Amino acid sequence: MQITVFDQSFSICKLRSLPTEALKGAFWFAAQTDEEVSFVCQSEFVPLGAMEYSDHWRAMRIEGVLDFSLVGILAGITDILSQSGIPVFAVSTYNTDYILVQSASFVRALEALRTAGYSIVGVNTHSCSSKGI
Repeated sequence: MQITVFDQSFSICKLRSLPTEALKGAFWFAAQTDEEVSFVCQSEFVPLGAMEYSDHWRAMRIEGVLDFSLVGILAGITDILSQSGIPVFAVSTYNTDYILVQSASFVRALEALRTAGYSIVGVNTHSCSSKGI
């Protein structure tokens, strides 16, 4: 299975409401429940007035359209990362799943997934540590 990694740094935010001006950048995810509004965005687009936010997250995407009948795809990846002591924040779309990992653990996460047989594409993963990623 192939995983694509992204160069951008992401932030995970807790908001009172989702302002329209927050919907900038190539990637963002929003969820509203009866308890909260969560928003994931590129770090340079964190909305002013965010109640709380956590910076320094990197994202990866499971490539391909994942049929709803598939079982265990996300669980398999998160299990590998869990065994390596790496916390994750997962977001699902209609087509696939995205996994966010804190930047400090990103290279270790890619190494664990590569060792488990996943193909990693996107950024030059061999030079991540020299780029401060």
